[in-house]
Amino acid sequence: MSDDQSLGREINLALRRVLQSGREMQGALARHLGVRVTDVQAVDHVVSSAQPLGPVELGNRLGMRSASATALVDRMVAAGHLEREPDPRDGRRITVRATDHARDEVRRALTPLVDRIAEIASRLDEDQARTVLGFLDEVTDAMHDYAVSGRSDIPSG
Repeated sequence: MSDDQSLGREINLALRRVLQSGREMQGALARHLGVRVTDVQAVDHVVSSAQPLGPVELGNRLGMRSASATALVDRMVAAGHLEREPDPRDGRRITVRATDHARDEVRRALTPLVDRIAEIASRLDEDQARTVLGFLDEVTDAMHDYAVSGRSDIPSG
């Protein structure tokens, strides 16, 4: 195995550890907030989506059937974490949004982690930071493409 292959394997394994730690972090956040991991994932999808999500779209992103997604949204609305509202582009359609309460709770819970990551990032010089950011963006795109297509043979950009 060449040095490039060995380094590539090490990077792959490091990314797998990051992903595993992310799942562990979601579990810890869910326990801290007293909700299910799926609830944490739902809030994350709603907050990070570029477009408003309806319950069915949210369920699709979480790999749930429509009835399960509706039950999740009902539970999250009752807990004060999500609100239903008319879609701003199509008033017949209902979307969900995270409440200020949910955003504040998550922000408070994640502040120690966010601060630690910021401290780690502050040790990078500008060129290193740009390299890391570019790498992470490309990996994110590759993972998204795989999730959307279900294929790993998508050519890189």
